[in-house]
Amino acid sequence: MRTRDTNKELAVRDKALKMIVKEGFDGLSMQKLAREAGVSPATIYIYFKNREDLLHKLFADVQDKFSDVALKGFDPAMSLEDGLWLQWKNRLNFILKYPVHFSFHEQFGHSPLVNHKSVKLAVFKENMRNFVAKAMKEGEIKKMEPEIFWSMVYGPFYALVKFHLNKKNFTGKKFEITEAKMRQAFNMVMKALKG
Repeated sequence: MRTRDTNKELAVRDKALKMIVKEGFDGLSMQKLAREAGVSPATIYIYFKNREDLLHKLFADVQDKFSDVALKGFDPAMSLEDGLWLQWKNRLNFILKYPVHFSFHEQFGHSPLVNHKSVKLAVFKENMRNFVAKAMKEGEIKKMEPEIFWSMVYGPFYALVKFHLNKKNFTGKKFEITEAKMRQAFNMVMKALKG
C-alpha cells in the first residue's frame, strides 16, 4: 500500500479547488487534476475515492475554515451590534484571505452534489442561533424569519463584497471595499433592524 504524503494531498486539494472554481465540477477530470498537481492519477485515489468524494471533502474543508474564521473572537452573548459587526469583519477577512474558497462555496453552497454536514459548521450555526435568539429575547430586534434576518443583515454585506471582488460597481466604476464604506452600510442595516 502506498503511503500518504501530506504535501501531495494539499497540492491536490489546492489545484482541485482552483480548477473547480475556474471550470466547474464538470471540467474536473482526475487525469487533468493529477497533471496540474504534479502527481500520478493513482496518487489521487490514495486520498479520495472518486470525484464526488473529493468534492465533499473540499466542501467540508471550506466550511470548517469559514467556521473557524467567522467565530474568531465571537461570543453569542455579545450585543447585537458588536456581534454583527464582528461577523462582517470576520467574514470579510475570510473572503479576502481565501477568495478561491469563497468562490468555491458560492458555486456549491446550495448544491445537492455536496454533503452539507460539518461538525464545525453545526457549531457555527448553533452560535448564530443563540446569538439571534438572545437579541430577540432582549428586545434588540423584533422576531423575524431567519431568511429575512439573513437577507437584511448579510445581503448588503455580500453585495459590497461582490463589487469589491469584481473591482467595479454596477456602473463599471472602480470599487474597493473600505472599513468606512462597510461601516456606512452596516449602520444602515442596524437602523433598519432596530426600526
